[in-house]
Amino acid sequence: MTASLVVELLALGLAAGFLAGLLGIGGGMLLVPFLTFILGQRGVPPGLAVKMAIATSMATIMFTSLSSVRAHHRRGAVRWELVRGLAPGILLGGLLAGAGLFALLKGAWLALVFAAFVSFSGWQMLRNKRPAPSRQMPGTAGQLGAGAGIGLLSGLVGAGGGFVSVPFMVWCNVPVHFAVATSAALGFPIAVANTLGYVIGGWGLAPALPGAMGYLYLPALGVIALASVTMAPLGARAAHAMNVAQLKKAFASLLFVLAGYMLWKGLAEL
Repeated sequence: MTASLVVELLALGLAAGFLAGLLGIGGGMLLVPFLTFILGQRGVPPGLAVKMAIATSMATIMFTSLSSVRAHHRRGAVRWELVRGLAPGILLGGLLAGAGLFALLKGAWLALVFAAFVSFSGWQMLRNKRPAPSRQMPGTAGQLGAGAGIGLLSGLVGAGGGFVSVPFMVWCNVPVHFAVATSAALGFPIAVANTLGYVIGGWGLAPALPGAMGYLYLPALGVIALASVTMAPLGARAAHAMNVAQLKKAFASLLFVLAGYMLWKGLAEL
């Protein structure tokens, strides 16, 4: 761990924590592209760098989400009944992704999956199409299926699920501030299930860098988690000070920028 690496990871953690609180995305949308770059600069092969970035990003969300959701809960914005309905499916989908599909797919394909779903989510937010007034969140079976999809996609791209769960809940007429806060709460079961899967899937891998354990890069996990937990409450406070239109534009703009970078990385490795 050089001084320059510590500074880079601290800056990344501070930014990711703020965005986790602001947008309910767990910070993974920011962490994955930048960690891919940082690991690549230190000699990790591109395909493995993408996988390590995804796994390390997901592990940091266990800490970021707790800090973020605490701030949102104080404002009464977390829809806990939706968390209870979606969490079982999320755990199932996350374990399937982390312990199975993640190890089988090439890093380039994971980067392309990341770019595709992030772009779609950004487009959905910018469309600003009003959902049908009668549309509501699905029942128990529907939430189980939706949670499984969110957990699976989150595990493949290393994000807290906000890039899927926020647009989905808004589409079901959940107000955007409540959707962001509830997504922050869903980040914890997503991160736990997928991190466990990554540990299982990468158990036999030789360390790519000193301090790496399979797909997890532990030094980055520690530094980023410390910094992001500090900033997440500030992001949550900023989210409640913004109007809905501003929040949607900020969310979509971030997604498009990061999708473009990962698309470039994925196509370069095919």
